[in-house]
Amino acid sequence: MDEKHPYANNTPNMSGRLARKKSLWPVGLMALLFTYSAWSFVHPASAVPRSQFVPQEAPVAVENKLVPLEAHIMSKCPDARDCLRDLVLPTMMKAQDKVNFTLSYIGTPTENDGIDCKHGPSECMGNIIELCAIHLYPDPKINLGFTMCLTREYQAIPERTLVEDCALEHAIDIKALNDCATPEGELGIGMLRDSVRRSKDVSCHLIYHTNHPADLPRPASPRAAPSASTRKSTASATAGSGRTARTARG
Repeated sequence: MDEKHPYANNTPNMSGRLARKKSLWPVGLMALLFTYSAWSFVHPASAVPRSQFVPQEAPVAVENKLVPLEAHIMSKCPDARDCLRDLVLPTMMKAQDKVNFTLSYIGTPTENDGIDCKHGPSECMGNIIELCAIHLYPDPKINLGFTMCLTREYQAIPERTLVEDCALEHAIDIKALNDCATPEGELGIGMLRDSVRRSKDVSCHLIYHTNHPADLPRPASPRAAPSASTRKSTASATAGSGRTARTARG
């Protein structure tokens, strides 16, 4: 029988295994860092979902103030045609979204709360028709086009044929226009009264001469001293007229 020896606690030496594990930590850490760097390169920050970003405050909207543009005209005036054609329409075509356009009319308020127009009652009616178009169709593309259509033939304002043709061209309801501009109604004349007062308030007025410019006195020009030839011609003419006068009397 084998001789029995007392049990000896022969515990394995673990120091070598721990040493090997400790030596693997730096390698694993470097591999992890390399993997993260490669992933960051392939997936840049811009590809991160929007939900991971802190939302920014919305930009503050700046109020868009329109530039006031106002024209003061008379419907039967040729200067109004030139003003609309050469100044107002080109401006509106280029900057319609930047201006607040107003069309006002020139006249003279009367004591009985009426309006006198320079070119007579027909011009007052033309002014009312154009103001009614502005009232019914605030869009300048419509009302300004209609007004320009009438102004091209300003001598014919407010003939029905002209008004109807221009209303049809710019898709304006002729019945609504007539209802607004009727002489029995207060809307049209009220708008004309307010418009004329507006023109007067901004000092837009006309100065009339009662005389034609050719009849106005002209400054006297300095008289030049007559030359010898001029004196001789004057004397001859005087003598001749004297002889003729004596012959006639005789």
